[in-house]
Amino acid sequence: MQPLLAEAFRLHLMRGLEEELWHAGYRRIAGVDEVGRGSLAGPVVAAAVVVDPDRLVPGVEDSKRLRAEEREKVAAAIRRSCLAWGVKSVPARVIDRSDILQATRSAMRDALDGLFPPPDSAVIDAVALEGLPFPSLSLVRGDAVSYAVACASIVAKVERDRMMKEWDVLYPQYGFAQHKGYGAASHRHALATYGPSPIHRLTFRSVVPRAGQGAERKVS
Repeated sequence: MQPLLAEAFRLHLMRGLEEELWHAGYRRIAGVDEVGRGSLAGPVVAAAVVVDPDRLVPGVEDSKRLRAEEREKVAAAIRRSCLAWGVKSVPARVIDRSDILQATRSAMRDALDGLFPPPDSAVIDAVALEGLPFPSLSLVRGDAVSYAVACASIVAKVERDRMMKEWDVLYPQYGFAQHKGYGAASHRHALATYGPSPIHRLTFRSVVPRAGQGAERKVS
């Protein structure tokens, strides 16, 4: 009984922000987060989740604190219980044509645009989105303090990990299934040995040192 009570209390604390918004009259609150912003390869993936205030999912927290198996189970429960969810990605070639921040914003907007029913407000992890047709709040470390953002973080992470495992089949020499495109020592060694693959971000200096038009950022 004690672990169940502790988990219920933790979730109650995490949804404190959403409860304040509900009391202010907002009923469909979307949490938004991205994964892959600091990766050297693969897409940046954003998820938007409109949570159901009456159906909390045990185990929801910052996706980086969950094991892969736990994330997959919790993500499935989030998708079953939420009012709406959407995932959008922006590939490396588009990131190279603009920049990682603009690509992140694009993925987040697209994820929000695909929600039905549409949200009437949004809580977004770290990134500010202007021009939305509803109020939004950007929070640094939102996935640690907002239940809705944590849900989006988990859904986005599970989807991106799945994509990187598929790329690993095509390009097994880089080990994408293990490091998911981030700057692990094994990944950097593979880059030095084989050069970049078609899904590497060529404007990131760790991928092409002399490109000079971008820089890796360890953000997500």
